[in-house]
Amino acid sequence: MSLHEEFADDLALYALGSLDGAERQTLEKHLKGCASCRRELELLRGDGSLLALTTAGPKPPARARQRLMSAIAEESKVSSRLPVAGAASISERPRLSWWLVPGLITLAALAVVCVSLWRQNSTLHEDVALLRTQIADQGNKLEQANEVAATLLDPEATRIELVAVGNKPQPRGKAIYQRRNRNLIFLASNLPQLPAEKIYELWLFPANGGAPIAAGLFKPDARGSATVVNPPLPEGVEAKNFVVTLEPESGSHESPRGTPVIVGVGG
Repeated sequence: MSLHEEFADDLALYALGSLDGAERQTLEKHLKGCASCRRELELLRGDGSLLALTTAGPKPPARARQRLMSAIAEESKVSSRLPVAGAASISERPRLSWWLVPGLITLAALAVVCVSLWRQNSTLHEDVALLRTQIADQGNKLEQANEVAATLLDPEATRIELVAVGNKPQPRGKAIYQRRNRNLIFLASNLPQLPAEKIYELWLFPANGGAPIAAGLFKPDARGSATVVNPPLPEGVEAKNFVVTLEPESGSHESPRGTPVIVGVGG
């Protein structure tokens, strides 16, 4: 038996990174002085890589496959010629058959593909969740816009103009109120800027003479404009009038305590 034949199957294990212990050290020592085995090792490594490409890439050259198959056949011949009694140091340890080489490489390639697909699937799930959130948000905004448009265009809605108390009618307001669905849109203009720790509060005065109902706190912008849209109101209340008062910063809520600023003049 030549040294080349003795190390034939060790070369296969070494090419796969599966040779350990004393066998690995013995083979590496042998490779330093054997150009033939070193050349065979490089060929085996190249053949294994080319076979791995058959799972997802171009077909390797036929000569590479043939060379690897010939090596497998040669291993079988060497193993059959080994005497039982004199081959204990080589045959007693488990060997990795050469036909497992392409299978192991294929499994490794498939594992990489599976990890890549899992990551892509996770990213797609996150994108879908984000899109659903955005669609829901847009749907809510569209619904609010439809409610505002329906209130403004409803011929049955109560419309009351609010003007300044006294001889200075510069501040103005308009309340558009739907009794059946409690929608209220209030628009104000030319309001004086608020004093410190004060706020404007809108009140609905029921037609049945009941207590005034708080309809929202608001602050005007730099031009004196303000808007109140659909504040929480009780069901079925018919409006007689609307009034805006100047209240403490936290609001009065129960009943007006501050000075009226603009009041309704008709409906």
